[in-house]
Amino acid sequence: MEIKHLFFDLDHTLWDFDRNSKLTFQKIFEEQNITIPIDDFLEVYMPINLKYWRLYREDKVEKSDLRYHRLKETFDALNYKVSDDMIDVISEDYIRYLPNYNYLFSDAVEVLEYLENKYHLHIITNGFEEVQNLKLQKSGIDKYFKQVITSECVGVKKPNPKVFEFALSKAEAEAHESIMIGDSYEADVMGALNSGMMAIHFSEEAKNNGVQRVASLIELKNYL
Repeated sequence: MEIKHLFFDLDHTLWDFDRNSKLTFQKIFEEQNITIPIDDFLEVYMPINLKYWRLYREDKVEKSDLRYHRLKETFDALNYKVSDDMIDVISEDYIRYLPNYNYLFSDAVEVLEYLENKYHLHIITNGFEEVQNLKLQKSGIDKYFKQVITSECVGVKKPNPKVFEFALSKAEAEAHESIMIGDSYEADVMGALNSGMMAIHFSEEAKNNGVQRVASLIELKNYL
């Protein structure tokens, strides 16, 4: 069976979300004179953010709820008084500033260079449309991808099969000749497998689930 198409997740897979997010919050905190040490803030914020992204994936909260409540809950947990107006400012600035920091995971460019002449490369991401395209452009990796599919343009989110079906259609690809590569076992791996695609899980944690796993992007050279 010949593989022709590779579909990558973006955040936490190619684009170093945690590092870029930290730098974004640092800039905002300096501008708004927020005195919480950034590492203390992130320790509380990161699990709350993951919780809200899960709810967002499951269509249990709207985009605006995610943006507001992930910040509100974090500041409340830290007993730091912030007005709703300030939360709105931080939320807007975060989305505006985030694409300006563009650290990629190590070996991302080398691996994309290696793969681009062998496969058709695409992106499938649950991230917000207005931000994801900027991330790709400003990090200089947009040139590698033929199609960029965001959940917002489909109207549903990974792992919903409709996202993968839409992506396959846009890429003019068949499921059996396609592999999804991403960090989320639920959204990327299970979503792809349930759509008839193959999947490679990008994760440092070994899971005995029968799915091909790589702990670093450079390991993709062993399989592709």
